[in-house]
Amino acid sequence: MKPVLVLNVVGLTAAQIHEGTPHLQSLAARGDMAPIGSVLPAVTCSVQATYLTGTLPTEHGAVGNGWFFRDLGEARFWCQSNALVQGEKLYEKARRIDPSFTCAKLFWWFNMYSSVDYSVRPRPIYKADGRKAPDVYTQPADLRDELQTR
Repeated sequence: MKPVLVLNVVGLTAAQIHEGTPHLQSLAARGDMAPIGSVLPAVTCSVQATYLTGTLPTEHGAVGNGWFFRDLGEARFWCQSNALVQGEKLYEKARRIDPSFTCAKLFWWFNMYSSVDYSVRPRPIYKADGRKAPDVYTQPADLRDELQTR
């Protein structure tokens, strides 16, 4: 399977790729760039879930940056579990086609508990006194300690 790199950079357009972004410009010059359309609502959770599943918000369930849990009668925002996104993710399909397929999913919203091989995303620690300490969620879990040490 051909290696693929997906850079999800909110608001980035081809016009913004120039000598000031030499690495992106190099990829684009080689023909390794393709525009991706968006969906409505054009917010992080809906768009990333659409990219991951190839389905619309009505199918994958991310209809905004929040989820309405009918059983609880409440809305929760910025939930991070991959389990919330309904449907087969592109890396699951790729692994089904080629069992040797590997995937690193870095800084995407629905990284927690996904079936990728490597995952990193911000996951601050909220302390009892109201302070917020920077931290990360990783898969494999011991990658966190390595990144924190560095």
